[in-house]
Amino acid sequence: MKRIFGIAIMILFIASCSSKPEGFNLNGTVTGELDNGTQVYLKTTDSLNQLIDIDTTTVENGIFSFNGTQAEPKLHYIFLESNRGNIPFILENGDIDLKFQKDSLGYAKLKGTPQNELFMGFLSESRKLSERARSMQEDMRTASQKQDTATVTAIREEYIEFQDEVKTFNVDFAKENPDALISVLILGNLMMSKGLPSDEVKALYEALTPEIKALQPAKQLKEQLDKIKSTDIGSIAPEFSAPTPNGDVLALNEVKGKLTLVDFWAAWCRPCRAENPNIVSVYNKYHDKGLNVIGVSLDTRAQDWTNAIEADGLAWNHISNLKRFQDPVAQLYNINAIPAAFLLDENGVIVAKDLRGPALEQKVAEYLN
Repeated sequence: MKRIFGIAIMILFIASCSSKPEGFNLNGTVTGELDNGTQVYLKTTDSLNQLIDIDTTTVENGIFSFNGTQAEPKLHYIFLESNRGNIPFILENGDIDLKFQKDSLGYAKLKGTPQNELFMGFLSESRKLSERARSMQEDMRTASQKQDTATVTAIREEYIEFQDEVKTFNVDFAKENPDALISVLILGNLMMSKGLPSDEVKALYEALTPEIKALQPAKQLKEQLDKIKSTDIGSIAPEFSAPTPNGDVLALNEVKGKLTLVDFWAAWCRPCRAENPNIVSVYNKYHDKGLNVIGVSLDTRAQDWTNAIEADGLAWNHISNLKRFQDPVAQLYNINAIPAAFLLDENGVIVAKDLRGPALEQKVAEYLN
């Protein structure tokens, strides 16, 4: 009888440890002078990374709450009526405690659920780095106003080193916390900004736990990594077609030469416009030897697009769906930032990517001289 009773107790213990919360309870406490009835907004982002409203409540005696169920952990934001800024947190089932001062949303404290404990650890270090960045920016403004060029140069060099430190912190966090949702978001940002080579991002993705890989942001990251593989050096460039400025449809295979540069740019992109004279120079020098260029614009207004083509003297083929980064060709090539470019040989094999300045002419010369 005692044995049966002991087994029953063990089963109950295991069941209680393995059970998961069926819903979430977000309990917020605000300090500072705040009128009762002040609205609090719960928001997240949609598939286009645009903010969308989820729920609204009010503050009473410095307290508010949100309740419901959440299918999987996801980054959400708290907005306070008439206040600038927001508070990011991970909405997941369980009890989440949020405390903040109404004029210091950026220093809110989170605790209560596994993902928010991990997120809070990330935020604590990130805030220290943000303070250092603000301090350097203030020092830079002061030095600039005093026309202290030596100090300006020194701060610029310090800031370059600081950016490397920030990247190292992000990479190390993702490496050390494979069970954190924020690690996936970090990897997505590093890949989008090209702050880390795609093969290194992939290695960190592979190290994530199965539970994190099952979340939607991780699935999206995997899709992006797969797309990047299709545009790696040595791969056959994906075929595409799109409208030209006069409305005709032009395909990549119609304009391939001995060497073809697929150039992603836009009239509004200053680095693109700054690089255009170099591409013009290389094109004029090597077009008769077999170099072709096709410009893929990520503009949204046809007039801006065609005006920039004329102003910069871009005498090659151009296409655009006028959909910015939602352009199907940009998505096919996994373009998240411009300028971006792919150099193809006569068989359509990608032989180089994102060459600019002298590096572009050097590579073209290797193939065509």
